[in-house]
Amino acid sequence: MVQWILWTPLIRINGWKMPSLLPVYRGRFAPSPTGPLHFGSLVTAVGSYLEAKSRSGEWLVRIENLDTAREIPGASEEILNTLYLLGMEWDGSVVYQNRRQDAYQAALRVLEKQDLIYPCSCSRKEIADSSVLGIEGPVYPGTCRDRKHEPEFSGAWRLCTNNDLIEFEDAVQGIRQQRLQRDIGDFVIRRADGVFAYQLAVVVDDAEQGITHVVRGGDLLNSTPRQIHLQKLLGYSTPSYMHLPVVVNTRGEKLSKQTQAAPVDTSRPVLQLVKAIRFLGQTPPPEVSESSLGSFWMWATENWNREAIPKNMSLMF
Repeated sequence: MVQWILWTPLIRINGWKMPSLLPVYRGRFAPSPTGPLHFGSLVTAVGSYLEAKSRSGEWLVRIENLDTAREIPGASEEILNTLYLLGMEWDGSVVYQNRRQDAYQAALRVLEKQDLIYPCSCSRKEIADSSVLGIEGPVYPGTCRDRKHEPEFSGAWRLCTNNDLIEFEDAVQGIRQQRLQRDIGDFVIRRADGVFAYQLAVVVDDAEQGITHVVRGGDLLNSTPRQIHLQKLLGYSTPSYMHLPVVVNTRGEKLSKQTQAAPVDTSRPVLQLVKAIRFLGQTPPPEVSESSLGSFWMWATENWNREAIPKNMSLMF
């Protein structure tokens, strides 16, 4: 059964104290349906779930299927079924990004009215040949910044950045700083093929769903300043962030469909869940591995210790 857990502090309206129906904690798990749930994505799911439930919060699920060309038919349903078999109940309805194009287009118009975006037709080779290396590859040098909007333009759209310091404190990785123009450059928010970029979509979705806390893999840590920049420009609040260690194989590669990561074995759900919380630094006693699914979640929720999560960006499984 879906359970809605609401925060009800008293607020004063015209002299009367009234309850406020705002969540004290609302987190989410947002997998991409490019294949079945594997151990790496399970770790993120379990970490975000326990962080929410240990705070009596809500846990939402969003399917991030912006790029339909990469989506595997049936993967969304398989992921949701795996979560169900693992005893992970989500709050509310599942959100699918490919149904939210109007919301992303509206955000794009807001940025356009502020003259914060511009069309770009630069190829990857042109950018690589005329840029310096930043934290995630070539820093876009702003070649098309002064380009005027053309009605028939079919290229990408970039967001203007600046060198103001963006600083935030990650709950696991600590204080992080970035200057976007220097470290990243003006970044794409809608691709040349018309697909909205992850950076824009995730900001719009988190805001509209009222997400207060984001728990996700450390591979997205460097994206956070871009999202904070967009949140400020769009007038959104900034959630708290927690980036968990990314699960890598013996070759140091992130577990994924491309690295032949095995699907989560749901025939022994508790065993898989125990492995996931141990990866996150938790220390369940031996009897937890032999317990029922309900008993596992009871122990894990009551004993969840976010301070024990390794502060590594990645760890081998």
